Amino acid sequence: MKLLRKLKPFDRKSGNLNVVIDTPKGSRNKYAFDFKINAYKLKAVLPHGTVFPFDFGSIPGTVAEDGDPLDVLVLMDEPVFIGCLVETRLLGVIEAEQIEADKTERNDRLIAVAAESHTNGALKSLQKLDSKLIDEIEHFFVSYNRKSHKEAKVGFPPPLKSGIRFQRGSRKRSVIYYVQTSG
Repeated sequence: MKLLRKLKPFDRKSGNLNVVIDTPKGSRNKYAFDFKINAYKLKAVLPHGTVFPFDFGSIPGTVAEDGDPLDVLVLMDEPVFIGCLVETRLLGVIEAEQIEADKTERNDRLIAVAAESHTNGALKSLQKLDSKLIDEIEHFFVSYNRKSHKEAKVGFPPPLKSGIRFQRGSRKRSVIYYVQTSG
């Protein structure tokens, strides 16, 4: 999948983010692309009765603070297949810290909506999401981390106003996203 290395993080014309889906909605299996073997690999299996409630993916050509490509939760009408490229519009960010033993790691996730979504296509920010859905997103991340014997602290910062800014790194592009208060 050399294509994953060549894809741009976003489309300059539309401004949409390119997200490659790693784990589809409804799956108990968590997948991740392994660049060493050039294939998707099973990373974890959720307990019975637990599934990924949304499509999860990453932005190609980016590196987050945890060293992996930047994570994105994608709101879509129907799940898609692993490796599917989905053009998305950024809604906001979940600020997340994962705590294991004495080590704290930042592992934020962007929340985006599929550009072709009929159900959520009009959404422009997290503040327009139903509060119950926000609670479900937070509950999933806390529960998911607990399964891995990690504590998770999840927060939703003020509305996203300015989008994300891409900054060129040494060999890979890194992402810096910023959140500003409205007003």
